[in-house]
Amino acid sequence: MHRTEIVRLASGHESRIARWSRSLRRYEAGYGVRSRADIDAVIAFFEGREGRRYAFRFRDPVDHSSANGGARPTPYDQVIGTGDGVQTIFFLTKSYDSGPVSQSRPITLPVAESVGVAVAGAEMSEGADFTVDPLTGTVTFGAAPALGQEVRAGFLFDIPARFDTDALMIEPRPGAADIPDIPIVEVRF
Repeated sequence: MHRTEIVRLASGHESRIARWSRSLRRYEAGYGVRSRADIDAVIAFFEGREGRRYAFRFRDPVDHSSANGGARPTPYDQVIGTGDGVQTIFFLTKSYDSGPVSQSRPITLPVAESVGVAVAGAEMSEGADFTVDPLTGTVTFGAAPALGQEVRAGFLFDIPARFDTDALMIEPRPGAADIPDIPIVEVRF
């Protein structure tokens, strides 16, 4: 979701103001709850987060990879910077290019063991050439990439999210129950 205010002028023209620099996503997780074990797990997780109070890592079922179309990530998926011979810290991002504006989404919760990095087309080795902070999405090189060398990365990622309700509505049915509405919303820190 985006936050855009639209003002229609007396002339009929519109003025549009984007209040947020990038979108936040919303999810409906109730569709995946099918069994009694699922219901028990959701209730325990919901209680452990005290409803909307505490955020958690959430895997977007559709957009959780640097690769498009659900493909397996490769170290060549996303450009995350260009070397200058000095900078050793780069930030994971995912670009969305369609239409008049290109958006770059910061990735702050990468799945650490999934991150691959390439510099100037050569795949780097995690631990030997670079490290990844799984709580910030920061890639740190032992030696700065040389001037003009393109730095690319591929990864899986989660997002920070929270429940968007303080009440779970549980609908009993013979021998089981349903939780039809489990709203989750992305948060920023």
